[in-house]
Amino acid sequence: MTASESTAPGIRLRPEIAALPPYRQGRPAPDDGFKLSSNENPHDPLPGVVEAVAAAASTINRYPDATALALRERLAARFGVTADEVIVGAGSVSLIAQFVLAAAGPGDEVVYSWRSFEAYPGLVTVAGATSVQVPNRPDHGHDLDAMADAITDRTRVVIVCSPNNPTGVIVTADEFEAFMARVPADRLVLLDEAYIEFVTDDEAVDGSTLLGRHPNLVLLRTFSKAYGLAGLRVGYAIGPVAILDAARATAIPLGVTAASSAGALASLEAAAEAELLERVSVIAERRDRLRAGLIAQGWPIPQAQGNFVWLPTGEHTVHVADRLFEASVVARAFPPSGIRISVGEEASVEILLGILGELVPTSQEGHPK
Repeated sequence: MTASESTAPGIRLRPEIAALPPYRQGRPAPDDGFKLSSNENPHDPLPGVVEAVAAAASTINRYPDATALALRERLAARFGVTADEVIVGAGSVSLIAQFVLAAAGPGDEVVYSWRSFEAYPGLVTVAGATSVQVPNRPDHGHDLDAMADAITDRTRVVIVCSPNNPTGVIVTADEFEAFMARVPADRLVLLDEAYIEFVTDDEAVDGSTLLGRHPNLVLLRTFSKAYGLAGLRVGYAIGPVAILDAARATAIPLGVTAASSAGALASLEAAAEAELLERVSVIAERRDRLRAGLIAQGWPIPQAQGNFVWLPTGEHTVHVADRLFEASVVARAFPPSGIRISVGEEASVEILLGILGELVPTSQEGHPK
């Protein structure tokens, strides 16, 4: 008898976990197509970064530095904080999980905008807490007033994502300041800035300017997007030591590899970072050009400040995503809300404008052609 045919009683799992859909990675593109579903950087890794990662591979028989001290010291010097005020993790999402676990449990609430990063609901459920999802404004940005109104005695964490993934809309500095003035000082605020390097709007909040001003604020960033290290899984957070120490206590030991630290450190070298940020400028210009082209076609594309654009396709999301796939473009569909399209290779822009130009919603009914 096989394991699946066994008549033994099932393992007793937490029902909310058993019912939780796992995080779904973007599906691969056809060999001749474009994978625009995971907000990856389309540029190849820098040779110097590859060399640093390869060199780290010679020590894989040893455990890495559990604290990623060298990387924390480099980041601390950049942001004018101490190394103890920096924590490194396996991507910023892993750090968000640690902070939620540290602050929220059964009976507690975590407030965030919706739609926002699709991992948030799962992270909250795993912690045993309850999600409080505050609808986005009509322009697809955070409604910070409504989020502040949603804070109760049960609230333990509030997550703000700027630019918002997947809609691309920023939170302005003024909006965030007004919001923080309304948040009780004993509630943890996580400012998720995974796409901050792509922002070109001067009014956007920049968490680095707020360090030390709010004792309940933690800033989160990543090397996955702008620095092109998605495959290495390395991100960081900056905030008060007591809060970071609590997050350290919830971490899986040795979650950051030596290769990850080496790749991040190599990316922060002056020449390497200059080249990487030039690539970011290219992607941002390509994003703006793609958005302008879609708007000219009649698509109601919201503000785009990440390395992606958002198509509010509503009930037609699956249809439009399938048409894109038929054109060898894989995008990230979020039925029944819309489609997030990453900004990829230059050749993908013309293809996207071609196929989406055939699917522009009619003004009368909002149906794709």
